[in-house]
Amino acid sequence: MPQVFKIGSYWVYFWANESKPLEPVHVHIAKGKPSANATKFWITKSGKCLLAGNNSNYDNKTLHYLAKAIEANTDIIIEKWVAFFGEITYFC
Repeated sequence: MPQVFKIGSYWVYFWANESKPLEPVHVHIAKGKPSANATKFWITKSGKCLLAGNNSNYDNKTLHYLAKAIEANTDIIIEKWVAFFGEITYFC
């Protein structure tokens, strides 16, 4: 799975085996190493992010911190998504 970047000890990554048709652009976040129980954020056309699932059970303060870091790096996320998957759609 491609690592997009790290936020301290949190990995921001894509799953390499995303379903077909390809889901809209999103990232998974897990502390320490990638996990099936990761938190997921959708990326919007406007460069914002929306929480899709908090399977890691992060508290609100951590979610806010992670969301701000994701939004500050949406250009990198989109660039790496297109480079890896060859196409892109948005949740909204």
